[in-house]
Amino acid sequence: MGRCAHAPPSGKRGRFWHDGLMFMVTTNDVPGYRITQVLGEVMGLTVRSTDFGQGFAAGFRSLGGGEIPEYTQVMYEARQVVMGRMWAEAQQRGANAIVAMRFDAGSIQNFTEICAYGTAVVIEPLAAQPVAPQPLSPQSLAPQPPAPQPPSSPPPPSF
Repeated sequence: MGRCAHAPPSGKRGRFWHDGLMFMVTTNDVPGYRITQVLGEVMGLTVRSTDFGQGFAAGFRSLGGGEIPEYTQVMYEARQVVMGRMWAEAQQRGANAIVAMRFDAGSIQNFTEICAYGTAVVIEPLAAQPVAPQPLSPQSLAPQPPAPQPPSSPPPPSF
């Protein structure tokens, strides 16, 4: 089974599935990396329904309003499945990252369709970058009194 995508080993970044590192980001690039190849759109798709017990319990919960945990669990599991399918397609194409990743959902009668899609790419780290400037401290943001200006002409003589 794959590792949880939400808890990468310490010191590593990105999403982990099975035994490989895979970056999945919603942005169009990965900070600190350069895209060297664009391999095309990849996607994962599933259509889900609840079983009789989940549907029955959810029906009663919906009368009172609020979150319906049975449906929340179905949607969470569906998202994990479609992300795994998308990752597998990207890996088959030779990608090590997916950029511009999105989810989409729709319904067909009593069924819910969940789709994850993005662009499979090959990325490589950029050369060592200079250290980014540190954030400003509150003291440096406070207004400073103007520096004294030297007189532009000598002062008038005093009598």
